[in-house]
Amino acid sequence: MTDEIEAWHRTGKWLFAQACVFIKGATKVANLPSESLSEVAFVGRSNVGKSSLINALTNRKKMARVSSTPGRTQEINFFSLGSVGILVDLPGYGYAQVSKDKRLSWAQFIFDYLKGRSVLKRVYVLIDSRHGLKKSDMELFQALNTAAVSYQIILTKCDKTTQKNLEKIQQQTADQLKNQPAAHPHILSTSSQNGKGLEEVKTEIAQLFLSKPQ
Repeated sequence: MTDEIEAWHRTGKWLFAQACVFIKGATKVANLPSESLSEVAFVGRSNVGKSSLINALTNRKKMARVSSTPGRTQEINFFSLGSVGILVDLPGYGYAQVSKDKRLSWAQFIFDYLKGRSVLKRVYVLIDSRHGLKKSDMELFQALNTAAVSYQIILTKCDKTTQKNLEKIQQQTADQLKNQPAAHPHILSTSSQNGKGLEEVKTEIAQLFLSKPQ
């Protein structure tokens, strides 16, 4: 590990040790908070482990609401991290129990946020490492490409699959990203249960929030 990487690693640990405070939840564009600090957003299919990951990163058990009921999180939720940057929890997608009209309404709201948010540094798209990409994930990629929003894949629940299957999913995902212009090529692998990959996520977010523009 180089001195620079080690320094960012320490910065990431410091950043996520800061107070993480809920700012507000928004259900329409008019209710979004004003653009101030840099933001990173987390999005994924329902039950992919998004809330668990956010809670694990911030070392808080109930910061982001965890639910076994798909579609329960219906807002875009904003959390201030040490007054340095903003973590954004986007509604889950891919749930069959919610009406088509409701799904379309949420999808449009999310897209409006993504394409119009100048302080948004990156979207982390969470994929269940046991199952890999689904049709709804690919549809999200297209929306992010259209909005010209940088996004990066985080494979979740890596403790619940074998190393062989994880490597298979990593390769399949990497192959799918080759033709996605807005995708970051590096795939992160995490587990909210045993902490795998969390430090790397913290380090990357610290760089996104604190790196000086070139």
